[in-house]
Amino acid sequence: MQTKDIPLHDIKALIEIQEYSLYYFIALVGVVSIVTLLLVYLLINYLKSRNSFNIRAEHLKLLKEINLNDTKNAAYEITLYGSTFEFDSEHHSRTYLTLVEDLETYKYKKNVESFNRETKNSIENYIGMLDV
Repeated sequence: MQTKDIPLHDIKALIEIQEYSLYYFIALVGVVSIVTLLLVYLLINYLKSRNSFNIRAEHLKLLKEINLNDTKNAAYEITLYGSTFEFDSEHHSRTYLTLVEDLETYKYKKNVESFNRETKNSIENYIGMLDV
């Protein structure tokens, strides 16, 4: 008679398999998210800097374009636009204040004469020392 209870020697017990694919997926999603956020941040900064308005560059351009033959308006414009650069250094501050004192004689009057040579030289020196 044959017995139905035959011992099976080639079937082994279940073993635990280490599965790391979920961790790999989470790490991949994290890295892709960080790279995407970094690219968005850099794009936003680039667009902001491209469209930004530099008041110092604009005032320097306006100072260089001032018509010194129109004495009264030139005195007002130099005082207005030059104040942007007044606090760059102590030397700028002293030069600007001296220039404003020289320009006071050309403001607040109905008719003014043209700039004298000394005032023109100090205006040109002040504009020449400015940088953005």
